[in-house]
Amino acid sequence: MHLSPFSAGLCARNVMKTQIRGSYVHGRLRRSQSTLPHTREEKRYAAGDHFVRMTFVWPACVFLWATLQRGNFQAAGLPDSASNCCEGDILVLLDSSGSVANYEFSRMLGFAAELLRPFSLGSGHVRVGLLQVGTAPNLEFGLDVHSDQRSLQKALLGVAQLQGSTNTEAALRVAQRLLTDTPVPKVLLWLTDGVDLGEVDLPIAQLKAQGVSVLIVSTVHGDYQVLQRAVSPPLESHLYSVDMDNIDIITEDMRAAIIRIIRAERLRATDVTSHSAVLQWRPVLSTLSGYYELRYNTVGNRRSEERRTLLGEASSVALTGLRPQTTYSASLRPESNQRLFNTLTVSFTTLPATSDVLGPAVVSVSESGARQTRVSWGPLQPALVKRYTVEYGVIPSGAVHTVIVQNHQNSTVLANLEPGSQYLVTVSALYKNGKERAMSVKACTQEEPAASLPALADLQLSPAEHEEVQVEWTAQQQGLRGFWLRWENGQTQSSSSVYLPPSSRSTRLTRLGPSSRVCVSPVYSSGRGEGICCAAEK
Repeated sequence: MHLSPFSAGLCARNVMKTQIRGSYVHGRLRRSQSTLPHTREEKRYAAGDHFVRMTFVWPACVFLWATLQRGNFQAAGLPDSASNCCEGDILVLLDSSGSVANYEFSRMLGFAAELLRPFSLGSGHVRVGLLQVGTAPNLEFGLDVHSDQRSLQKALLGVAQLQGSTNTEAALRVAQRLLTDTPVPKVLLWLTDGVDLGEVDLPIAQLKAQGVSVLIVSTVHGDYQVLQRAVSPPLESHLYSVDMDNIDIITEDMRAAIIRIIRAERLRATDVTSHSAVLQWRPVLSTLSGYYELRYNTVGNRRSEERRTLLGEASSVALTGLRPQTTYSASLRPESNQRLFNTLTVSFTTLPATSDVLGPAVVSVSESGARQTRVSWGPLQPALVKRYTVEYGVIPSGAVHTVIVQNHQNSTVLANLEPGSQYLVTVSALYKNGKERAMSVKACTQEEPAASLPALADLQLSPAEHEEVQVEWTAQQQGLRGFWLRWENGQTQSSSSVYLPPSSRSTRLTRLGPSSRVCVSPVYSSGRGEGICCAAEK
């Protein structure tokens, strides 16, 4: 695993552990800490008639790898409330800008990995995507990329911080396109330091209008008033302001809030033909705990109602002998003496007796990144289509690539694309009667993030007066926007940071004990260059 100069410096220190107890007030965290021989910095944050007391203790090392590898990714041992419970889309909006410290970024990734670990992934379950916020948005992976926990956790382990400015508004515009109108619940999980959020009110309002639930985890430095307006109610379970050292203690509460939104309690009609249909649902009973009562009839004619009793272990049923081009209404009621369940309903219309070739009538692209994009088409006709073929190549003369897609799928992800290129994508449907229909669309990939930026040229620490250190450095001037200066007191184990203008080449730090560590990195318009860390002499 590669460690940046900052994280490598963090690993060199030994810090005493802290015992934490916590409770929540209006979605924000109130903490009390046992007394330990540390120097701590405490802040109060007003929240109406309440306040939040936050304590900062900066730990020794970022063990993100250990956090992500902790589970064996098997269903055994996972919380019953999360495994195979839900169906929906979760888009993680991760603040990856230069205002987020390396340690905070790693802690947010570890939190996301542990939060999502129990969910069953894939179509019909939970789809997860990761969108990074930086100078320009970066789609790390789309909603259809990972269908199992092993691949998701590995992808989270490999996420690199973008640095740069915090262009949250542009990232939210991308999120709107990713979380399109789909028949499943949608969650935007926003992990941020809450600093310099920009004009987010309008895109957040538009996301909510699309039916997206916005949940937020912020550091204690965040703009609470802006975040309070952005989050979806209820505030007390959807907005948490925490210090990154102890973000783990909100994992179960945030997971429970997500489950309440995406818990699957619905009846679906699939494989609809002119004379049949299949009803599917997520089982809530077992053979010994009860049974299902199914009723269905043509809309407006209750006399045609049919009834069936199904075993408690059932999760689907095939309806046959239906009339062509007719709308049906179906209801499924779980019967149990242990608890009361909601009645599930669905309506569907059978196909005409002799259907014409209709699709693909619409082809669209979404979730476009530098190396991948998602292509979707419709209408979906599994009863009529044998298979789909997707052909794509760079315009005007790139090599043509082909993907074969099964007849029950209406989208696929095209990977290993060339950044900053325009592709011609053609979707062809081969029908069971031998006919074929095709439709084409153009797709553009994003530019890749800028290559490595100039590093700091030199850093010198010189002792000055008592517990003071003179810090001097040199850097390339072209494109320079400023410097991030970070220092860690070797005696108190506390850490501080400050942003300095591009004209700065030196500063003096006070109250630094022996072996204190000082790090300086240059900041450019497209991100943060590699910094240098030095330890003050004893």
